Formats: sequence, C-alpha cells, structure tokens
Amino acid sequence: MVQVASLRRLLARRLTQMLSEQTSRPLAQLVTLKFIAVEGVRSQAALAERMMVDAPAVSRLVDRLEEDGLVKRCPGEDRRCVRLESTPASQKELELLEASEHKLEDEARQHLTASEMRELKRLLDKLQSGLTQSA
Repeated sequence: MVQVASLRRLLARRLTQMLSEQTSRPLAQLVTLKFIAVEGVRSQAALAERMMVDAPAVSRLVDRLEEDGLVKRCPGEDRRCVRLESTPASQKELELLEASEHKLEDEARQHLTASEMRELKRLLDKLQSGLTQSA
C-alpha cells in the first residue's frame, strides 16, 4: 500500500507541474471543480467525503471558487443545505485539467503495455471495490 500512496503523490505532483504552466489555480481547487461540474457532487458534505478532507477544508475551497465566479451555492432541497453548481466561467479551468490528465495518462502508457494498463486498471478497480464494500 505504500507504493499506491507514493504513486498517488507522484501523479499529483506531476499533474501540478503540468497545470502550473497554464494556470495559477491549485490542483485541489481544480479537483473540487471537477467533482462539482463533471461528477455531479452537489453538497459540501458529499464533496468532503469524496475528497477525503474535513468540512472546513471543503468550505474554504468552495468559498474561493465562489469568489472567483467558478461555483455558485444555490438553495437546496430544504433550508439547511445548499446545492453546489459550476458556472460557465469554470469551463476553461476544467478543460485545462482534462487536457493535463490526458497528457499524464499518455505518459503513463509509455511505461506499460496495453495489456499491462488493462491489468492495472482491473486490479485497481478490484481493490477499490473491495475496500469500499468493507468500509
């Protein structure tokens, strides 16, 4: 498991390097934006769970994205919660993240065969599924 954590840090560092050439926005903000805009995460509680951070950290991330006009807080189903939505202004940042993710994936493919990539994906999916079920 140490290798998985190490690889995760390496990928995040490499992605940050790629993005720093195109935007000053931190990776955490871009990932937050992706979860809201692409994956449909609509509440701060769900966002905190998905990102594996505490509620205050998510609140600060969303505050910054809202200040920059990339996210808006809308009334939720009841008065106790808000629904998060991305704005059209977020599209450019999302495109930068997506392009960098594809570039990083292409780099990874240079080190593994197509068969090895499929096997890696299968094993990671299996591990994630198993750990999710036991949680």
